[in-house]
Amino acid sequence: MPFIKLTKIERKRFLVLITCVLLAIAGWLFLALNNKYVYTAKTVLIYKNFPQKKAFHPLQSDTVDLQVEGTGWQLLFARLRVNPQFISINLEKLNNRNYILFSEQLYSVNNQLETSQKIISVRPDTLYFDFSKRTVKRVPVRLVSNLSFVKQFGISDVIQCTPDYVTVSGPQEDLEKISEWKTDTLVLHNIQNQAVTRVGMKQNLFKNVNIFPASVEVKLPVDEFTEKTLEVPLKIINNGEYYNVKLYPKKVKITFMVALSSYQQVNEDFIEAVVDLNEWKLKHHGQLSVKLTRFPDYCRKVRVDPEKVDFIIEK
Repeated sequence: MPFIKLTKIERKRFLVLITCVLLAIAGWLFLALNNKYVYTAKTVLIYKNFPQKKAFHPLQSDTVDLQVEGTGWQLLFARLRVNPQFISINLEKLNNRNYILFSEQLYSVNNQLETSQKIISVRPDTLYFDFSKRTVKRVPVRLVSNLSFVKQFGISDVIQCTPDYVTVSGPQEDLEKISEWKTDTLVLHNIQNQAVTRVGMKQNLFKNVNIFPASVEVKLPVDEFTEKTLEVPLKIINNGEYYNVKLYPKKVKITFMVALSSYQQVNEDFIEAVVDLNEWKLKHHGQLSVKLTRFPDYCRKVRVDPEKVDFIIEK
């Protein structure tokens, strides 16, 4: 296929033509994108100023459609989203009625957005709520933690949360689902000393439930650990027939890690080791397994020697 050969003058004229066309398109786009357009954007509702004496349930989704007036640039680059990605709605009117009108709050809502954006209307324009009596309940705090320690160090006693209970208030049906309240994750690494810190309570997933206080004080008892071995006598359980049972050996050695501050006070009275005679009666085992039924929470078991013992039944 033969190529069209242009003279030097014709090539210059062609380039000028292409440049003019591109400049015209760019100018048209610039003017078009500077114009105002109305587009739809979805956003999430955040409620504030809850009614004090009654609880409520929204009867619709917490996502609404906004009719937003903005420039073509916003329509092009914002991808039909408003900034920020949520709007706050004042629920003060619920003290006197069971619905909220967006048309009454358009001014305050528009103040939350970028100045070049303007909300014209909201769908749905009316939010309806179902009311119930607000009740109060106390639930224990559950600490969520991610802790790591310097070698030989660890938690030496019960971790204390102050307060160890929080007060929640809201609809009865919501409070029945709450048996505890978790904290945010407490993250501490390379711990080798006792620590006192504050940690916030986990974000409220119930829109109509309030929690107090919003944070608790956490005390971490930390100590250096060392190894200790005790001889503990074995006890026999499930010997309802009162067999004369002889164990070999009668005691086992329990080796565990204990905090230096508790080294002297922890003795064999803190530990209970048992063997279950049902292993012989029901499972016909030739040896009985040693199990610890009582062991200090602030100690860490290392090993039991022996883990199984021989026995003789004398009838």
